[in-house]
Amino acid sequence: MIFDGREVLCWSLNNYLGLANHPEIRRVDAEAAAKYGLAAPMGARMMTGHTRMHEHFEHELADFEKKEAAYLFNFGYQGIVSTIDTLTSPHDVIVYDNEAHACLLDGIRLHIGNKYKYRHNNMEDLEKKLKVATEVVAKTGGGILVITEGVYGMTGALGDLAGIVALKKKYSFRILIDDAHGFGVMGPNGRGTSEHFDVMDDIDIYIGAYAKAMAIIGGFVAGPKYVIEYLRYNMRSQMYAKSLPLAIVEGCEKRLEIIRSAEGDALRAQLWKVTRALQQGFRDLGFDIGPAEACVTPVHVQGDVVQATNIAMDLRENYRIFCSVITYPVIPKGMIIFRIIPTAAHTMDDVNYTLNAFTEVKEKLAKGYYDGTEVPNMRIL
Repeated sequence: MIFDGREVLCWSLNNYLGLANHPEIRRVDAEAAAKYGLAAPMGARMMTGHTRMHEHFEHELADFEKKEAAYLFNFGYQGIVSTIDTLTSPHDVIVYDNEAHACLLDGIRLHIGNKYKYRHNNMEDLEKKLKVATEVVAKTGGGILVITEGVYGMTGALGDLAGIVALKKKYSFRILIDDAHGFGVMGPNGRGTSEHFDVMDDIDIYIGAYAKAMAIIGGFVAGPKYVIEYLRYNMRSQMYAKSLPLAIVEGCEKRLEIIRSAEGDALRAQLWKVTRALQQGFRDLGFDIGPAEACVTPVHVQGDVVQATNIAMDLRENYRIFCSVITYPVIPKGMIIFRIIPTAAHTMDDVNYTLNAFTEVKEKLAKGYYDGTEVPNMRIL
C-alpha cells in the first residue's frame, strides 16, 4: 500500500483473498463499469432497480450457501439492520451474544419486544436466556430469534455455532448468523463458519458481506424461500433505497466464481498458511492474541493512549508497517490492541518481518521508549 507517498506493509485491509488487485477482477470491474456506468439500474429493487443479473446472482449465492433463496443488499450494514427489524414483531423475543457487531446491535435496538443478551459464547447463559424467552413467547404467541456472529471481527474468535445448534433439540428458535468475516474464507469450500462447523442446514438465516472476502461493497441474506420472499417485499432499506449497481453485481459474480474454483481453494490455502504462521509466531514470542481462530489477529499490549500512538508512529514511520491500533475508550484503560488482518496477498517474508518488528517494539516498550505525556500528531499532511 502507498501511504503518505511511501510504500508500507499493510495489515489493515479487508481483502482476505487478495481479490482487490486480482487482474481478472480488475478487468471485469473495469469492463462492467464501462458497459453499465455506476448509475444503472436507477431505482429500488421493487421499482426500476430489479434486473435478471440481480436475480441470477441471487440464485448463485443461494446455491453456494445451500439455501432455498437469497436476496441482495445494496449495503451490508443497513441490510443487516433492516433484516432484523423486518423479521421480528413485538410478540417475538431476540436473544443475542453480548459481543455482537454494531450493525446487529442497531437492528436489535429497533425491536420493541423483549430482548436478552447472553455472555459471549457462553452456552450455559444462552440456555438460561432461552428458558426465559420460551416463557415469554408462550404468552405472546411469538417466536425466538437467536443472533450470533460466525467470526467476531475484533477478536478473531468463532461463534459457538455447534453449541447453539445443539440447543435446538431442547428449545424452539431460529438462528440468524452474521458471517461477514466467514463468508468466502471459512470452511473447506469457503461457504462460511456454518460450513466450518458442519451445521449449514441448521442455520435458518445466513447473512454474508462482500466487504471482506470479495473486497467490494454489498451483502446478502439467504434462507428459506418464504422468508426471503417476505424480506424482499418488506425490507425498508431495500424498498426505499437504490439497488446494487449492475457493475458491482457483475464484479461480484466474478468474485464468487473465483471463490468457488480451484483458484479460490489455492487462495484460501495461502491465506490460512499466512494466518497460522503469523498467529503461532506471535504466541511463540509471548504475545497475547486471545482466542483468535479466524484470520483477524488482535495483538494485545499493556500501555496507555500515548504509548499506543507512539508505537503506531514507530511502526508506520520506521518499520513501514501499517496496522490499526485500538485504545481507550473503545477498550479499557491500560490496554492496546493492534488489529492485524492477514490476506492471501501477504507472504511468509511479510510475516517474518512483522514478527521481528513487534519483537523490537516489545523490547522498546519495556525500556520506556514510547513513554510520554502528549499524543503525537498522526495526521497526513
